[in-house]
Amino acid sequence: MTATVPRPARRAASRPVIDLRPDLREILHRHPAVGLAVTVLRDGAVEHHLHGLADLGTGESVEADTVFRIGSVTKTMTAIAVMQLVERGLVDLDAPATEVLRSFRLTSARPAYRPATPRHLLTHTAGIPEVVRLRDLFHPTWGPFFARPALLSVEPGAPMPSLADYYRGGLRVVAEPGSTFAYSNHGFATLGQIVEDVTGLPMDRYLREAVFDPLGMTDSHLLRSERVRTRLATAYAFGRRGGLPVPDREWIGAAGGGVYSTPSDMARYAAALLNGGANEDGRVLAPETLASMMAPHYRTGTRLPMLGLSFFLTRAAGYRLVAHDGILPGFHATMVLAPDVGAGVVLLTNGSPGAMAWMPAEARRLVLRVLGATEPVPPSDVPHRPELWPSLCGRYVLPPVADLRGRLGMGGGLEVLVRGGQLTLRVRAPLPALLRGVPLEPDDADDPLAFRAVLPALGVGILRLAFEPGTDGRAAAAIHTDLGGQPISFVRRPDAGRVRGVVAAGALAAAAGLVAARAGRRGPPGNREP
Repeated sequence: MTATVPRPARRAASRPVIDLRPDLREILHRHPAVGLAVTVLRDGAVEHHLHGLADLGTGESVEADTVFRIGSVTKTMTAIAVMQLVERGLVDLDAPATEVLRSFRLTSARPAYRPATPRHLLTHTAGIPEVVRLRDLFHPTWGPFFARPALLSVEPGAPMPSLADYYRGGLRVVAEPGSTFAYSNHGFATLGQIVEDVTGLPMDRYLREAVFDPLGMTDSHLLRSERVRTRLATAYAFGRRGGLPVPDREWIGAAGGGVYSTPSDMARYAAALLNGGANEDGRVLAPETLASMMAPHYRTGTRLPMLGLSFFLTRAAGYRLVAHDGILPGFHATMVLAPDVGAGVVLLTNGSPGAMAWMPAEARRLVLRVLGATEPVPPSDVPHRPELWPSLCGRYVLPPVADLRGRLGMGGGLEVLVRGGQLTLRVRAPLPALLRGVPLEPDDADDPLAFRAVLPALGVGILRLAFEPGTDGRAAAAIHTDLGGQPISFVRRPDAGRVRGVVAAGALAAAAGLVAARAGRRGPPGNREP
């Protein structure tokens, strides 16, 4: 894979300063939050807008030095660590990962598969599934790895199992590397293991010495240190009587989502990402290296999200946006940056209903407000092309490498059909609003295979889709979407066995949901990713 390196960031010196306080009040009206920290970066300046409580029991307020868990935003830091080794000539992005991975093996489901490389791992295209063992579906925290409640003491106690022990020496690659996107915490855990194997340092020490200290991030850590523990916000899930505390947990594979940080430290981190890899405290990457990370390395279409090296890339109102989210039980983090114009926002919360859906959308809107722009209005003058509908109708399912939890949530995949004279999208999930279907609207006058749909039941607002023509010219082969801001694809399958597949998926989803509900009686469940 190759990437086109973006131009260096340009600054808009005359851009007017927009008062965001009314916008933030509206956000908090739409989305209740126990605590919310909004950090805004524009033209070299930093603003912190802080709301609510870090702990409901003590009444402690959210401050700029309150510690939050940032979940999978950690992946961008792990990627920086890997790219530092690339700069030093210790890791080759396009060589087999097994050349530098020594603690366990990547095993291929088929001998013909090409070797997975660090570039594949950094773009979630290594063919590694999100769930590697069926029993992982039934973790009480609904996470991809084993986790245990964090110790109240800073003493490490009994060590967590190593990745080598957890994978029993091998992690299976189940799809051709480079062929499809499948979000994988295991892939980034593997990248953390590569950093450890190449440097001989534990990942927490490497991040401290090579990323956090150079950028002045004194309150950030991969482990639950004493400094972190004393100022850590309590995480909350919402039940029938409001916020319920969620215990903090230690996770295997912390390189995929384990970092603790503060609004102040995340401002320093985002500033470095907006300034070619350096802030006022120091530098972690060469500008050209960071620019390459923010360039497309995998794409399913020019109008849909693309992947850099760990970063999700898209465009809005003519601006290039670079983003990543993070989810842990009770915590959610979102970072959206406009690197070409030096603007961005970071949102951190310790408890808000539906934050996984609303925070990315609100962060994107805030960045555009900073830039004096708004989301473009979808076109309403693109004509329908009914002559194409027969080639588009059919059932589309997630590929085998896709997140198994995603397959459970999406039931039997997507179905495109004509209903009431309208091309319609049905999501085969146990939600009546999705089973009824939503209209597909043509979205591009120059591309008859581009559509959009409104899916409020999934909390994603406008979903954009692009059909991929089949090789026979008679039927579409796949649907590419921007579901959750990620380039998720669904492949066409024959109609035979459709009902059986839907029923099986629904039954498995119900079983998993029952186990999760029982686990929830012991503590609120979390989300799927660290």
